[in-house]
Amino acid sequence: MLAPWLCTIGFFLLWEVFCRVFGVSSYVLPAPSDILDATIAYWWPLLFHSFHTLWMTTAGFILAIVFGLVLGLALGASRFVHAGLYPLLVGFNAIPKVAVVPILVIWFGVGWLPAVLTAFMISFFPIVVNVATGLATIEPEVEDVLRALGARKLDIMLKVGVPRSLPYFFGSLKVAITLAYVGSVIAEYNASRNGIGNLMARASADFNVPLLFAALIALAVLGIMIYAVMAWLERRMTGWAQRSQFAA
Repeated sequence: MLAPWLCTIGFFLLWEVFCRVFGVSSYVLPAPSDILDATIAYWWPLLFHSFHTLWMTTAGFILAIVFGLVLGLALGASRFVHAGLYPLLVGFNAIPKVAVVPILVIWFGVGWLPAVLTAFMISFFPIVVNVATGLATIEPEVEDVLRALGARKLDIMLKVGVPRSLPYFFGSLKVAITLAYVGSVIAEYNASRNGIGNLMARASADFNVPLLFAALIALAVLGIMIYAVMAWLERRMTGWAQRSQFAA
């Protein structure tokens, strides 16, 4: 369990040595000590905007879970729904969400709603795909046996398909939460008065590079925290599925 701490400390030490040895300006690449000074100096704005980003990301992520789970179940259970909606979902997912933010601003104005919706739009697709994959890959032999025993399609989906898709579902959550942070920060940078993205925009305008890096590290810490929560939930809910010796 010490490996993550040792690697992280070693990374920042190498970063510090590199900046000091080569005399890198703090306006180009601030040393970790400069970033620490900026973190201490701006601790309250960092804390306030981090909390704002956290709740907007969480709200968008919860919407993505609900929508992705329902749509994934529909896609996995019906060939017609899959054939009809899947190309639309792929096309929508291919659109850069930064291009959608101005439309959201026109519709809803500057504030928290564009950030929540952007986090939702950028993170629901992995959930849909993985849940649908879990349902669509039930072995035909299992379906034949269950039908011979009198099970209906709904029974097969609920009693076999849903449990089978849980590892896919929780695996997709770890991917989706990082994407949700990307979405919320993009929207905050362009269409919000609060949040880490807005703080980064103001720091960039002031050429306050140490604060800019402090905001990035705050984002990384938040991402690690909520990723750890998703990983813990995955172990609690789908530990039975990790039978390989290579399982993390």
